[in-house]
Amino acid sequence: MKVTVIGAGLAGSECAWQLAERGVEVTLYEMKPEKRTPAHVTDYFAELCCSNSLRSDQLENAVGLLKEELRQLGSLILSCADATRVEAGGALAVDRDGFAKLVTEKIQNHPNITVKYGEVTEIPEGEVVISSGPLTSDALAERLQKLLGDGTDLHFFDAAAPLVSFESVDMDKAWFGSRYDKGTADYVNCPMSEEEYETFWQALTTAEEAEVHGFEDKMVFEGCMPVEVMARRGHDTLCYGPLKPRGLVDPRTGKEPYAVVQLRKDNSEGSVYNLVGFQTHLRFPEQRRVFSMIPALHSAEFLRYGVMHRNTFINSPQLLDRYYRLKADERISFAGQMTGVEGYVESAASGFLVGVELARRLRGMEPVNFPQETAIGALGLYVSNQSIVNFQPMNINFGIMPQLGYRVKGKRNKNAELSRRSLAIIETLKEEVLA
Repeated sequence: MKVTVIGAGLAGSECAWQLAERGVEVTLYEMKPEKRTPAHVTDYFAELCCSNSLRSDQLENAVGLLKEELRQLGSLILSCADATRVEAGGALAVDRDGFAKLVTEKIQNHPNITVKYGEVTEIPEGEVVISSGPLTSDALAERLQKLLGDGTDLHFFDAAAPLVSFESVDMDKAWFGSRYDKGTADYVNCPMSEEEYETFWQALTTAEEAEVHGFEDKMVFEGCMPVEVMARRGHDTLCYGPLKPRGLVDPRTGKEPYAVVQLRKDNSEGSVYNLVGFQTHLRFPEQRRVFSMIPALHSAEFLRYGVMHRNTFINSPQLLDRYYRLKADERISFAGQMTGVEGYVESAASGFLVGVELARRLRGMEPVNFPQETAIGALGLYVSNQSIVNFQPMNINFGIMPQLGYRVKGKRNKNAELSRRSLAIIETLKEEVLA
């Protein structure tokens, strides 16, 4: 039993691991370090390009449920994330390099996985999983275009936030805390007065943007909206989004500031911090000029500026089944953000499902039909739902899962009950999945 997996991102790494753990021989192709995109920095697998946060770890949140499902079912990505996590309140954040390095070591040391480096420009014979991601090289994208017809015409844009050194943050103008006092005080809060915010907003909305071929504001995925695009939607839009001050009381004044920029640890040492919600495609000199207007960042050392890149995804509802297999040629499967599952955890979940189901099929076993009541199942059923006309990438959310059928008071209580139902189902499937 042999399978070729193209791409060693979170989806490809998870898929390769699940196949290998079930006795399948895997050849894993990764184009780095021979070729890389503007978003790539290291040579490691499963590189987190946009953020060190894998989002909420609470079961009242759908992505928290998805992570717990993966944990219980033996996910490589979740085990490595838990092993390299850094404190981030109620979120699962990791040491970016430590996480990617651990995934890489696990993959390289597995006896059933052979890693080959270099760009793939043709689809190999035999069983293939294409998990080349939203940063798929032009050559492979052209090959997929020929294979899928108009299925790869859809695309959108992602942006990454800048990183600053902690020692360059003026802590006389900032403080450690967490919103709503939820979790530990793991965020650096950088307040702004109304006057400071006004000056910042004016500069942000008029700053010069880097040229990105084909870019339009309307083609940005909402979850990675550049901060300058968000700011142009209205004067106080940021104050209801990433700069929301609610629950953040400045200990120096005893009051909530007009706006608060939050910084989150990007490594376990706490020497590097990410500007939360500050994805951007401003020119580098403009990023330094505008973001240094935040009082606590007046002398910030920018270790990495924000970047923007194009994402490609296929028209999955017309092309794929619930197991992410190509309906026109079942020897080919897809995994990761290329399928329209948006987010690192969602990508890992798709790779997990592809790996489990492909291994079972190769061994002559029936598939595990994760029901829509589970987060893993809901994602697969969403991307393969042929009734969706205007397909767009989507994060996991409770809205694509069946409701309870009975009333539960309070949204958090309702979501917790949805998670309880899902995890009970996962418990019944565990033996079958791990077989």
